[in-house]
Amino acid sequence: MLLTITYEGRGTQDLGYLLHKNPERAQQFELSYGKAYVFYPEVSDERTTAALLLDIDPLDLARGKAGSREGGLFDYVNDRPYASTSFMSTAIARIFGTAMSGRCDKRQELADTPLKLTARLYSLKDNGDRSLAKEMFEPLGYMVETTRTMLDSNFPEWGESPYIDLTISGTVKLSELLNHIYVLIPVFDKQKHYYTSEDEIRKLLEHGEGWLADHPCKEKITRRYFAAKGSYARKTLDILLADENAGDEVPEGEENADAAEEKETRLSLNTQRMEAVKNAVLASGAASVIDLGCGECRLTSLLLNEPQITKVTACDISVSVLEKAAQRLHLDRMQTFRKNKLTLMQASLTYRDKRFEGYGCACVVEVIEHIEPMRIPAFERAVFEFAAPKTVILTTPNREYNANYENLPKNTLRHGDHRFEWTREEFRQWTEHICEKFGYTCEISGIGDVDENLGTPTQMGVFRKNG
Repeated sequence: MLLTITYEGRGTQDLGYLLHKNPERAQQFELSYGKAYVFYPEVSDERTTAALLLDIDPLDLARGKAGSREGGLFDYVNDRPYASTSFMSTAIARIFGTAMSGRCDKRQELADTPLKLTARLYSLKDNGDRSLAKEMFEPLGYMVETTRTMLDSNFPEWGESPYIDLTISGTVKLSELLNHIYVLIPVFDKQKHYYTSEDEIRKLLEHGEGWLADHPCKEKITRRYFAAKGSYARKTLDILLADENAGDEVPEGEENADAAEEKETRLSLNTQRMEAVKNAVLASGAASVIDLGCGECRLTSLLLNEPQITKVTACDISVSVLEKAAQRLHLDRMQTFRKNKLTLMQASLTYRDKRFEGYGCACVVEVIEHIEPMRIPAFERAVFEFAAPKTVILTTPNREYNANYENLPKNTLRHGDHRFEWTREEFRQWTEHICEKFGYTCEISGIGDVDENLGTPTQMGVFRKNG
């Protein structure tokens, strides 16, 4: 991860005073999951650039630091060590904290002066949202430039990269620039690498003081900053909007009604999905089931209760997810008859694995849309050719139904980690391809509320092996 800040004008070497980092030597800082370096690739009276480079150890991310009792934070295969994420925000706060506060004993008048500054962030993930960078930074007075490349020039069909290199430039105080970047990186990232507590509300308001309340996208910023904590977003917005709504009388409890209704609807859809898959498993007559991409093991937990099922294997690529699943299942105090049925297994769905073989049924619930399109053929062979269970039950979102979600921008996917979402016709064509190539028949059905024109939010295919 790399951030550079360039100061142009006169006496620009004073950037070292403002950042409290000497331009004449490189400095190294120890972080929880790697190291950070501050150095100056160019220094002159007219133009000086400071660079913050993070060297994150991907193995430490996956396994956790040596001597730590806790597991790692992310999967072995992920972008976190290489893209600008919440790690960069944390490093900015730690390494440039004094500069963020606007304090500089030796050059305080300079710290209080707007300067001609340019900042560059490399490999910032926007998932193809071309307007996001401008929505975030242009209202703050910056000129915004982004560059994006193809995923691989040798395979143009893979499309463009979901990452951009971002350049923002303007006449602004250094402290303001650092606080803007600190707050807005998580708006792109949406996945914090640390536990999010209510103290994050204070941090956001502190670093957003003087600009966030007036930003035209303050609601979007706040909700994406707290992507996994809707209640924190609502509390923050209540504070930001307090003056604006001072004369409005809101009945007690009404401010949370929409959020509660949204949560109830979401949980209801998930419950319907799990029940539909469980019922399809039972209808197949299978006694052994493998839950591929099990996540938190919600389906696995349901299947363990069924007398018909004598063996359940929960499989996921992420060791940390499996550890959380074990905690959620209370594996350490699980009843013996349930524990004897259960196996937790780490594996990838895009490689042949003999451990996948021999099951009466395989379930792939809301997983395929997280796989890169170029890896789908490998997934198909691993499941339908090599594992080849008698029944495969697969669910995936129906992209057409997204039009019913008012808060979902047009032509965007339902989740930030989705690589694609199929329409009903695209899903039907894919199931026909599977049936023809691997000798299955498939029955398609919908899960969730039915829209006459757009179908249901979830589509399910039940594949049965011929013969």
